[in-house]
Amino acid sequence: MGATPSAKRKAEEYDDDDSDEGVYITQNCDQIRRKIHAFINSGEMKVGEFQKAIGVNSKGYSLFMGQSGRDKGSGSNTYIQAFKFFKKREEQGLKIAAPKKKTKTTAPAANGDLDAIQLEGEADVSVPVFDSCDEIRKKIRAYLAASNSTQAEFLREIAKPYHDGRKIQSKVLNDFLGKRGASAGNTSSVFYGAYVFFEKMRIRDGKAKSKHRQDMEKAHPGRGMDTKRRLDFVTCRAGERPYEDSLGQLHIAGRF
Repeated sequence: MGATPSAKRKAEEYDDDDSDEGVYITQNCDQIRRKIHAFINSGEMKVGEFQKAIGVNSKGYSLFMGQSGRDKGSGSNTYIQAFKFFKKREEQGLKIAAPKKKTKTTAPAANGDLDAIQLEGEADVSVPVFDSCDEIRKKIRAYLAASNSTQAEFLREIAKPYHDGRKIQSKVLNDFLGKRGASAGNTSSVFYGAYVFFEKMRIRDGKAKSKHRQDMEKAHPGRGMDTKRRLDFVTCRAGERPYEDSLGQLHIAGRF
């Protein structure tokens, strides 16, 4: 019988070349993700600098960092190259420094980190949205309350995912914030742009997906919330009552 494939890769030898032969990985994907987050938070490198140091692109890095689970991302080049990177530092006696004390978020600091993260579908403005409109409104209010960024700076940030130089006016933001309902405002440029902004922040900060996020992925598998068509009109029969749940799913009461 042939040798049983091992989940680990031999690491007796490893150097700066691109070959993975001889690499024996002794840490799982979540452990490597935690190391990456700790390293970035230490301030020694920015996200883009780290990507360059380990020789991976932003898309592959973002996909790996956005996953969760011991074996999620085990085939990723980011996983392999990050392990080699940290292994070499350990052999040189280099430890990850304690994270720098953070002050309130400022737009310039966020820009550099977030711009280096590319989400799947971002190039053609089709990132699947897995937050309800109400959830995005909560995130916007919390961010503006806790951040040193001005509203104008925030609007410039959430306009970036459109790649067309557009400007999102404060009236559009206020109109969106004034609505209520899981899908109320789903076609607003604020909804899509803010989702991309906050999703990049989540990945950068190494935060796990919330329960709401996981429930949204189940409720809207694959494509996410519809951001192209308004969802405030439905045809129903006499005696039927349409209603929407907190995930933006439509239900009809009285339908048999």
